[in-house]
Amino acid sequence: MPAKFSRRSQPARSRRVAALPAVRALAGTVFITRQVHFNSAHRLHNPTKSQRWNVEKYGLCTNPHWHGHNYVLEVTVRGQPDPETGYVLDLAELKRILHAAVVNKCDHRNLNTDVPFLRCVIPSTENLVIAFWHEIEPRLPAGKLHRVRLYETPRNFVEYCGPDIS
Repeated sequence: MPAKFSRRSQPARSRRVAALPAVRALAGTVFITRQVHFNSAHRLHNPTKSQRWNVEKYGLCTNPHWHGHNYVLEVTVRGQPDPETGYVLDLAELKRILHAAVVNKCDHRNLNTDVPFLRCVIPSTENLVIAFWHEIEPRLPAGKLHRVRLYETPRNFVEYCGPDIS
């Protein structure tokens, strides 16, 4: 039977706390993506053109009584992991930014009439991703906005990679 030792009687070396290993974030560019959802109505219509022109270009999407979509917005941020957190950007913070910049302003709204940053913009998916980029990009505290992708339907989506891409 092993002898029982009190803490005081143990040799000094066994009481020392082992040094923790150094923590680090690995070097490399990482792309993080957050997906959010919102529902909106819109009408594709160019008021400088005739109704006939609008019907030829937009078909049913120019219905004067609007139509709606269940949008899915994906936003990708690129950057280096922070050495203290290992994050490029906390995904919870990215979610908060996307809600403040886009979802809270567009969800259950008419994109033609109810969203100030879309006034006088034809709300095509192409124009929406550019407008959303401009709403999101200045709010990012870390990383660089890489891509804004918007699904209008499960099979139709548009993406924008910023003004620097030709």
